[in-house]
Amino acid sequence: MANRYALRKEQPDSWTVFDVFTGQPVEFKHQVMVGMNTRDADAMVDRLNSQDVKRRAKADRKS
Repeated sequence: MANRYALRKEQPDSWTVFDVFTGQPVEFKHQVMVGMNTRDADAMVDRLNSQDVKRRAKADRKS
């Protein structure tokens, strides 16, 4: 299963978390995930991908 979320380097020490299916930056809790430092961006990608795997698994069980 492909990861839905990934990082894109915008400038030195500035990262965007984006949806690989749409190419758009992610919005999380009413905040667009742009201009992030490496540590926070990595953690956000891990969190979002983990949530997405759980969501997909749950959807697969229902179908």
